Amino acid sequence: MKNMDFAIFLTVALLIYFSVNFYIFIRGWQSLYGYELVRKIYVSLFVFLSMSYIVGRLLEGFFVCRLSSFMIWTGSFWLGMMLYLLLIIVFIDLVRMADGFFGIIPHGLKNRAHAGPVVFFSVLSLSMTIVLSGFVNTQFPRIHRIDLDVNKPSPKKEVKIVMVTDIHLGIIIRNSTLIRMAETINDQDPDLVILGGDIIDEDLKPVLEQNIGDTLKMIKSRLGIYAVMGNHEYIGGAEEAYKYLCGHNIKMLRDEFVLLDGSFYLVGREDYTRQRFAGVKRKTLSDLLSGLDRRRPFIVIDHQPFSVRESADEGADVHLSGHTHNGQMWPFNHVVNMIYDVGCGYRKISGTHVYVSSGFGTWGPPVRVGNRPEIVVIKIRFSGGENML
Repeated sequence: MKNMDFAIFLTVALLIYFSVNFYIFIRGWQSLYGYELVRKIYVSLFVFLSMSYIVGRLLEGFFVCRLSSFMIWTGSFWLGMMLYLLLIIVFIDLVRMADGFFGIIPHGLKNRAHAGPVVFFSVLSLSMTIVLSGFVNTQFPRIHRIDLDVNKPSPKKEVKIVMVTDIHLGIIIRNSTLIRMAETINDQDPDLVILGGDIIDEDLKPVLEQNIGDTLKMIKSRLGIYAVMGNHEYIGGAEEAYKYLCGHNIKMLRDEFVLLDGSFYLVGREDYTRQRFAGVKRKTLSDLLSGLDRRRPFIVIDHQPFSVRESADEGADVHLSGHTHNGQMWPFNHVVNMIYDVGCGYRKISGTHVYVSSGFGTWGPPVRVGNRPEIVVIKIRFSGGENML
C-alpha cells in the first residue's frame, strides 16, 4: 500500500511538473517567433534545465559526485524559476485575455515579431532577479528573540533556549553553512538547544561525505541538544538518520519526555508522517504525557504544527514547531496560513504559547522570497521556586 501511495504521488507530481514546464516552454517558443537560431538554443537550454533536477536525484541514488551535485543545484534553481515564470506568464495571459474584451494593450505591443523577444527577455530577467535575490536572502538568517512568561513554579527562574528547525543538511545546505550556524548558536550561550526536525534533507549520503556529524558536535549548551524527527528524516530513512544523529551529540526524543535540571519537561513527539512511512501510529499527546507531573512546566516539540490545538487542550505551557518554512517562496505563505492554525510566528492558544519557526534552511530551491531564515532565541521566565512544588 505504501509503495502504491508513493507511485500515485510521484505520478501526480511529475504530471504537474511537466505540464508547468510545457506551458512555460510553449509561451517562450511563441515569443521568439521569427528568431530560429535563438529558438534552437532555447530548446536545448530548456530541456537541460527542466531535466536537471530529476537527473541529479537519480544520480544521487547511485553515488554522490560533482555531476550529481551540479545537476541538483541547477535543477533546484530552475524549480524557483519555474514558479515565478509561471506566475508572470499567467499574469501576461490574463492581461491578453482582458485585452480581447477591452483593448487595453497598445497596438505597437501586439506585433509579435517586435514585442515577443522584448517580453521574453523581460520576463526572464524579472524571474532571475527574484530568484537570485531570494538566494542571497537565504545566506543571512536572522536571530529572532522572543520572551515568554510561564505561570508555573520551577527551581530555575528562567531558561534560555535556542531553537533551529528545518536545516535540511545535504547537497544544498552544506557543512560550511552548518559551521556558521553552530557558531551563531554558541554565541547565544544557550541553556538548551532544540532542533525541531528536518535536520537532514533526505539522503544521508551527502551528510556522511561531508562528515557533518563533527560539526554538529561543535554546538554547545548547558543542558544538551535535543531534537525530534521530521518528515524528511522519514523520507530519507528514519532509523539511519536517528542512529547518525544520536551518534553525534544529539538526544532524540521519539514520543517521550525528559525532565531537565529538575525544573521543566521537554516532550518530543514523533513526526505526523510516521504512520505513512513506518506503518506505526505515533502516540496521542494524552498517552505521551502519562506519568508526567503536570504541576511542572512542560514544552512540547512537534515538527509539523498540525497539533497545536491538541497541545493547548492538554495544557502545554509552550508548543514549538517548524516544517512550514512560512511558505519559503511567496505566495505559498498564504497557502500555509490556510492549512495551519499557526502557519508561522507566535500565537497564544488557551494559555499555551505557540511558536512556529520559518526554519533555517530550504527545501528544493535554495531560495526564500517574502520571509527570512531564522535562528530562534527563546527566553522563558517561570513564576516561582522549588518550594512551590
